[in-house]
Amino acid sequence: MPAPPDLHVAEPAVADVAAPAVVIVHGAMDRGASFGRVTRHLDGLHVIRYDRRGYGRSAACAPGTLDDHVDDLLAVIDGRRVTVFGHSIGGVIALVAAERAPERVASVLAYEPPTPWEDWWPQPPGAPPEDPADEAEAFMRRAIGEHFWSRLPARTRADRRAEGVALRADIASLDGPAPFDPTHLPVPVLAASGSDTTWWHQRATREVADQAPLGEHRVVAGAEHAAHLTHPAATADLVRRAVERARNPA
Repeated sequence: MPAPPDLHVAEPAVADVAAPAVVIVHGAMDRGASFGRVTRHLDGLHVIRYDRRGYGRSAACAPGTLDDHVDDLLAVIDGRRVTVFGHSIGGVIALVAAERAPERVASVLAYEPPTPWEDWWPQPPGAPPEDPADEAEAFMRRAIGEHFWSRLPARTRADRRAEGVALRADIASLDGPAPFDPTHLPVPVLAASGSDTTWWHQRATREVADQAPLGEHRVVAGAEHAAHLTHPAATADLVRRAVERARNPA
């Protein structure tokens, strides 16, 4: 199945056919470009990034379900055998794709994949704002802080607020039973979290690593949820480890 025509995919024009391929799947209220600092540490790898539906340069794509995002990822993979690095909900997308198409997903790096279907996962306090744009702004204020939000150009703030519809679709896509079974994942899974992140992200990551037959757990010292922005070199080391696990699963 081809990717939607409005899905923005960034891939090097000239590829070393012998270089291992890595596809990066970003989380909610993010975009592929924010992984630029990480890719600068990934010489020798063929790194593919894309903006998921409703975000960044894929804003023209209508937000989709979890199945839609998995289909998009497999379309971006385009018949290759790759390592997938998924951040946050991107990690869930990567794990579902690995369970569905292990012949294409050779290994997964899942950084703090959320598991809101678990009964211990904390519920958000109160009802979300009625306007999805307000919800997107509240998300960004929590993610980057009031100071940095206020310093963003007005156009950037408006663009991020417009992504509230995609944010709500992301949240809705995880509402229901577990979309993958960690115990049935047939490929190496490197589940990673930051040492300074929330307890629920730490627990979710540890449980995925412990339950996956070929699971491994790593912690990025000093990092929170956005390790790709604050600790790009350490995040790149995780990517290289996931690529190595694809070569040597044991």
